[in-house]
Amino acid sequence: MTIKNLSLSFGIETIFDDITIQIPEDKKIGIIGVNGAGKTTFFKILLNKLEPDHGNIIFSKKLKISHLPQVITDEIPNKDISVFEYLLTGRPIQELEEKIQKLYEEAAATTNEKEQQQILKKIEKIQSELDYYNPYQAEEELLKLISGMKLEDPLLDLPLTKLSGGQKSKIAFLRLLYSKPEMILLDEPTNHLDKTTKDFVIDYLKNYEGAVFIISHDTSFLNKIVSNILYLDKRNHKMELFKGNYEQFQNILNERNIRLEKEALSQQKEKEHLQKIIDKYIHGNEKKAKIAKDRQKKLARLEEHAIVLEKKEKVANINLHQGRESTSFPLKIEDLCFRYDKNAKRYLLYKINLEIPKGEKFLIVGENGVGKSTLLKLIVGILKEDAGKIILGPKTDIGYYAQEHDLLNLDKNLIENLEEFDLTEREARGILGKFLFKGDELYKKAFVLSPGERSRLALAKLTLQKANLLILDEPTNHLDKETQKIMAENLKTFPGTIILVSHNPEFVDYLGVERTLILPEGRLDYYQKDIVEKYQKLNNKNKGS
Repeated sequence: MTIKNLSLSFGIETIFDDITIQIPEDKKIGIIGVNGAGKTTFFKILLNKLEPDHGNIIFSKKLKISHLPQVITDEIPNKDISVFEYLLTGRPIQELEEKIQKLYEEAAATTNEKEQQQILKKIEKIQSELDYYNPYQAEEELLKLISGMKLEDPLLDLPLTKLSGGQKSKIAFLRLLYSKPEMILLDEPTNHLDKTTKDFVIDYLKNYEGAVFIISHDTSFLNKIVSNILYLDKRNHKMELFKGNYEQFQNILNERNIRLEKEALSQQKEKEHLQKIIDKYIHGNEKKAKIAKDRQKKLARLEEHAIVLEKKEKVANINLHQGRESTSFPLKIEDLCFRYDKNAKRYLLYKINLEIPKGEKFLIVGENGVGKSTLLKLIVGILKEDAGKIILGPKTDIGYYAQEHDLLNLDKNLIENLEEFDLTEREARGILGKFLFKGDELYKKAFVLSPGERSRLALAKLTLQKANLLILDEPTNHLDKETQKIMAENLKTFPGTIILVSHNPEFVDYLGVERTLILPEGRLDYYQKDIVEKYQKLNNKNKGS
């Protein structure tokens, strides 16, 4: 792949500036850069969803490119077809076979030899494409992927409309792998993957014959897969390719930054020295003025070639605090039962019993689709239980963070999304500023925000609720490592109660979680350091939605 004279700006903001670079098409490449460096934008250009201002990207041949975006919910169509039927459509085998059959019928219907030859050439071309998808072994290959990603028969028979967020992520990923692309683009692919699925994906991608480009904050995931790092440098709006995995790249970058800091310090001292001479001699006699002008020229040259150090990324100022204390038990659950299909014999959640004392940090674990997010929605009142009771203490104030940002109004701008809190515009601007939103950004509609920006807006709303019971569904998804760290520190010292669903073992471990609820069994257990991974061994079947 050759990137030639690539330039792109959004208004006055430069993203790429006259980039020319050669990138191998047969490697596993991690895409690294600070927020705003253009990582997702680069993917959009590769997918022809965005036109650069100048330059282009030239492939050595036409490639079949598949893309897994950060937000997967829109990738799954809202249809009543089964999961298995949807997965089969990942390869256009039936469509190509029907085209060939139709062309054979056209060939048989005409007596014109020239037309027949033209039709046979079309058949040959389509047959070649069909052969690429390996139609006779395709279903067997799909079944191997289904087995590797631990999808059970009940889930395969489920209509797409009944899928949970976690299930949608797993199925979209599986369909992408089955589609047999020559180049895979993955944007934060591990956000919704449990450990079992993640291990399978790592092994699959390591042995995958095509090119893989990965944007990810999951450095361990990158280290196990990539052989090159494409670094997008926000300082000069360029790209640079490094051999090795993320850890090797980071070592090189750290050494370079140390050297640049030393050079920048030396340069600054030289500039100060030159400026002193200029200030001293500029108004002196002719000889002294000549010395001053000479130093002005040297200073100008230094300014022209000034070293620009990479600025540390700003991080959100998260400050969660409760408005009032809750009672001794802010939440009790008695014999809770729930199913989405009221005619189904099996409940998704069956006779869940739980007492959460004030101040506890509590974790809900289980594979994708066993009802973790559903249980949280029942607690906050979005869903209604079929049987049993959810009892909130009289002073329980709930703050809810939804995995798919359900509480954001995507048709409103950022300030309007805070209007429920009765803030002045100045107060709203101040809150949003703490979450790195400023200027014209405040008047963007929420639907144009990136997943990371939506997460920050959702967190801003959470801080304003002054809740004493936080219900958090995968709160670290789409957040960079620094923001995750600040959030973890804030939650660790939060005096109220926390009920959490998370696939992030480091984050969970730092919070000081005390107990876990293991679904679908509904079994309570004390937290252990490896609990986020351990539950997948105890409960290795997906049940329900």
